[in-house]
Amino acid sequence: MNPQPVPTVDPVQRVRVWYALLIVLFGIFALRLFYLQVIRHDYYKKAALSDQLKQYSIPAERGTISAQLGDSTVPIVLNQKLYTLYADPTVVKKPATVAAKLQPIIGGNVDDIKDQLSTKGTRYVVLQKKLTAAQSKRILSFKFPGVGTLEQDYRTYPQGNLASQLLGFVNANDKGEYGVEQALNHELAGTAGQLKAVTDINGVPLAASSDNVSTAPVNGSNVDLTINIGMQAQLERIINDENKTLKAKSINALIMDPYTGAIKAMANTPSYDPANYSQVSSADVFTNGTTSNAIEPGSIVKLLTTAAAINQGAIGPDSTFYDPGSWTIDGATIRDASADGDTSGTQSIGSTLNLSLNTGATWMLMQMGGGQINAKARNAWYDYMTKHFRLGLQTGIEQGYEAAGYVPSPQDNGAGINLTYANTSFGQGITATPVQMAAAIASILNGGTYYQPYLVQKVTTADGQTTVHQPKVLERNVVSPQTSQDMVNLMEYVIQQHIKEGFGYLNFGGKYNLGGKTGTAQIALPSGGYDPTHFNGTYAGWIGGDKPQYLVMIYTDKPQVLGNAGTSAGQLIFGNIAHMLVNDFEVTPKSH
Repeated sequence: MNPQPVPTVDPVQRVRVWYALLIVLFGIFALRLFYLQVIRHDYYKKAALSDQLKQYSIPAERGTISAQLGDSTVPIVLNQKLYTLYADPTVVKKPATVAAKLQPIIGGNVDDIKDQLSTKGTRYVVLQKKLTAAQSKRILSFKFPGVGTLEQDYRTYPQGNLASQLLGFVNANDKGEYGVEQALNHELAGTAGQLKAVTDINGVPLAASSDNVSTAPVNGSNVDLTINIGMQAQLERIINDENKTLKAKSINALIMDPYTGAIKAMANTPSYDPANYSQVSSADVFTNGTTSNAIEPGSIVKLLTTAAAINQGAIGPDSTFYDPGSWTIDGATIRDASADGDTSGTQSIGSTLNLSLNTGATWMLMQMGGGQINAKARNAWYDYMTKHFRLGLQTGIEQGYEAAGYVPSPQDNGAGINLTYANTSFGQGITATPVQMAAAIASILNGGTYYQPYLVQKVTTADGQTTVHQPKVLERNVVSPQTSQDMVNLMEYVIQQHIKEGFGYLNFGGKYNLGGKTGTAQIALPSGGYDPTHFNGTYAGWIGGDKPQYLVMIYTDKPQVLGNAGTSAGQLIFGNIAHMLVNDFEVTPKSH
């Protein structure tokens, strides 16, 4: 059998096969590279950058707050440059070693710092805030990968506790809380910048990377207040000194220009240190009571009742009436504070205010209804309370947490609405803040214009654009000019009578005019009814020459005094404030 010949492989054919295989292989690689570099380019770029691209917020510098001192303005809230220590746990090497080096500088517990440096699922942890420049320099000298410091502004208060509730504070999240800081947080805070940077393995931004994006921060606006620093300091001193004797739960007081609505001073006691707000045990102390303490204001409301009745023509400033000593309305008896009927007999509008007659205020309300409390009287009084005097509405003053107060509806609710409205005529059954009452009373003293109370005099943006705030009229023709003059005269009469009764601290020797009205308000109990043993003392007063120059409003919460809290607490404080204004703040004397 002949052997079969062994086939031979053509070398050329073999080369061609290997060449074809290589072509196919290179084609596969090329397709794969095309897929990865072109089709999936964005995906893999994003995945790569997720490890190297960091986003930083660049804080804006918060605006300063200034107040008036003589003819200039002086900062009362500034910024202090301090440092925040942060870390990226994904970059930090040897957390235990880093923690041991940081602890002597920043304080705290080494294990807690180590745990923060080892945090999973985040690229940013804050290790400490409010470090000094020296502390920051020491930390950065270690050159720890993933550890850095960020310069930030923190609020500092060169005037200490001055006007703390009015100002508010900036919390740990750089947000304004309470006072002006909250009300103007947007303007003061500015807009933070952004830095998106590609970093190396140590977290250091690569300055030359085209993927870096930087947006500069816009610093906050600077704010000038209407507050007079000297007047503010003295008002705070007066209420703090008086409260050593009065032992009130709180005292709220303000001084306003009745012809513009500008607040010249606004004070509360107790107070707090805004630089150390976190050490306060009760958040109640943060609240500015002059704008948030809506209570039943008591007999200072009789000024508004009188003005409303005169302006409607229901009574005249010289009207007299027979006071029976009590009124029975909806089955209940209304008496005066003395409760013994010794004020019965003929009374005038002046004596009603001087003696603070609840029966007199009720009689005025009756005259609005043609001689009795009815739907006509209720609707007329409600219209004046809400539309003329703007009770029950926020004033819009630049403060956080302003209260609106409460005015009952005039509609018959089957629950003794006439009695309710009789009570409102002398300041019970409604609630209002000191600033609401000040604005309302200012409108009956200045000729009949309701100016919005305001604290901000001027705002200057970071680029130098300045906006000067002008007085804002919210209501005109609140009362007529004649009614306004009648009320000025009636309030002067009250002070003159009090001087005759022995209140010598109200006597300025005839060089200045003063007007005032006390209020002793019952305190509503949460369970219903009124506290039989404690009262709030309120006071509305003004001082000036030929016209009111400064309007003063005072609320004392549960002062520990005997008798009339409006006189023993409110009027006493007003007397001290009036002397302070005359002595130090250029009250214009009478021209004749």
